[in-house]
Amino acid sequence: MTQSPAALFETLLDIMARLRSPGGCPWDREQTPASLKPYLIEEAYEVLEAIDAGEPRALSEELGDLLFQVVFHARLAEEHGDFAMPDVLRGLIDKMVTRHPHVFADAAVSTPREALVQWEQLKQREAVTKGRTRSILDGVPRAMPSLVRAQRTQAKAARVGFDWRDARAAWEKVREEVDEAGEAIASGDSARIREELGDLLFSLVNVARLASMDAEDTLHGATEKFRRRFTEMEAELIAQGKSVDSVAQAELEQAWETVKAAERRR
Repeated sequence: MTQSPAALFETLLDIMARLRSPGGCPWDREQTPASLKPYLIEEAYEVLEAIDAGEPRALSEELGDLLFQVVFHARLAEEHGDFAMPDVLRGLIDKMVTRHPHVFADAAVSTPREALVQWEQLKQREAVTKGRTRSILDGVPRAMPSLVRAQRTQAKAARVGFDWRDARAAWEKVREEVDEAGEAIASGDSARIREELGDLLFSLVNVARLASMDAEDTLHGATEKFRRRFTEMEAELIAQGKSVDSVAQAELEQAWETVKAAERRR
């Protein structure tokens, strides 16, 4: 008979408790929330890789690994008397029900954008109830990769109408930032160069977002393309008894163009 998700989750909690018990696993027993941080990030990225690969079995496995990190952290908190898994689940359930009144109550929204605006309004209301001042931009972790953080920050500002008209309008800002970055580079002022290049990157993220592109994925694709071409160039030179670190710049550029031409023909 197929076990219910609830029963399977209880089994997972029991396994976690045993791993942390005196007779459990030495590695699991020595972990702390801080020591687990790299694994939490790693598992999240492996989930992303599985999604990009379009492999359901891999995604199922990676989601399990990510879930285990959640269970691990909840167990550590329970051992310290901070909170336990029921608190995590209860808090999540309450939040999902409260922030979807168009599903679980009598509110009405007709578009995804309206649902997002309602979500932000409810978060603001919750903050006021708790006596906190909350910015529209709160909730975007500083530890996020910078491209992702920039896009999420821009998207949050856009929810209240603070945005460019479209990608073409945002592209004009890119042109402006390119000129300013060029002036900074010409000046040789490192602090100014850093600031202007940051503004340029931020404006490019705006264009990607308004063109319905994910800036992180877009740069990932460009990096992968560069990596593919570079390794093909290396292979081409090796076939000629040469290496990338022994030929002149002009020959490297010629080999690069040869690889690009071959790729276009394919």
